[in-house]
Amino acid sequence: MTRIIAGSARGRQLRVPERGTRPTSDRVREALFSAVSSMLAERGTGWGEVHVLDGYAGSGALGLEALSRGAASVVLIESQASAADVIRRNVEALGLSGATVIRATLQATAGRWNAGPPASLILLDPPYEIAATVIAGELSSLDAGGWVDPSAIVVVERPRADETSPFPPDWSFIRQRGYGDTVLWYGHRSSAAEAVDMNPGGP
Repeated sequence: MTRIIAGSARGRQLRVPERGTRPTSDRVREALFSAVSSMLAERGTGWGEVHVLDGYAGSGALGLEALSRGAASVVLIESQASAADVIRRNVEALGLSGATVIRATLQATAGRWNAGPPASLILLDPPYEIAATVIAGELSSLDAGGWVDPSAIVVVERPRADETSPFPPDWSFIRQRGYGDTVLWYGHRSSAAEAVDMNPGGP
């Protein structure tokens, strides 16, 4: 069962696609959002100022969690038609405003110039078989297309067995945190961004 952990939609259950996706566990999502909330607090930024891009969105759980916590907007990108339909149904069921669902690959989306606000938080949960170099290339393409705020926080979920950075070489890696077979990679868009301890002593 996948549910919203916190915010205005706390406890609400989400539909998940029948196949082809790997939902992020509640434990990992809770740790991710605890870390991101700490980063935002370090910057003096509230959730209401955050624009989110959720790539490989699956059920939309990551982006909708951010929206429940008060994010200004969320763009959910999913290439599978059935999964994109599940996301739309979840958005409608939760009654949250500010969500845009794009049915396309991340690379195809990156090729369209973004007319909206750039993302200050990027959340990617790609299939584990996708190479880290491919993800790094997609992030670079998103940046070139105007989708990425210069100081964006980026979180990528990866398999523990793959130790290759998923970030472009000129972006800043901050840290990793592992949960079983899953590792969360945290980074900044800006290579000059200060690395902070986002969750000292935390899970």
